[in-house]
Amino acid sequence: MLEEKILNDYKEAMKSRDALKSSTLSFLRAEMINLAIAKKKKVLDDNDTIAVIKKQIKQRQDSIEQFTKGSRLDLADKEAKELEILKSYLPPELPAEEIKKIIEEAIVTTGAQDMKDMGKVMKEAGAKIAGRADGKLVSDLVRERLSKPATTG
Repeated sequence: MLEEKILNDYKEAMKSRDALKSSTLSFLRAEMINLAIAKKKKVLDDNDTIAVIKKQIKQRQDSIEQFTKGSRLDLADKEAKELEILKSYLPPELPAEEIKKIIEEAIVTTGAQDMKDMGKVMKEAGAKIAGRADGKLVSDLVRERLSKPATTG
């Protein structure tokens, strides 16, 4: 399980005195524990763990953007390194063609016609994609697909 891998990597980072990795994983583990408590679970399943990792990644991306705007490149660089550590725990991302195929299937399944059906399509596609693609990319692709008329062929 992903949670065990993170714990083991955290222990290794502590032993090897890798301050950046150990602090990043320590913070990630704290967030995972908070979610486990909130969900009244002893152990998180991989989907919950991935959700926590994605949330941490989003926070790092926002921080990098803010630090870059504020000309604090030293801090932006630190956040970027933490971001890479976090990304290493995510499953490999789906290629754009695969995402488009899943979106097409979701549109057929839900019978979506236009933009007001976007929520249904996102829910259907999101279930199949589940953590293997950036949510913003998926939403942009769904929006793009629903805003143009379907091509028959």
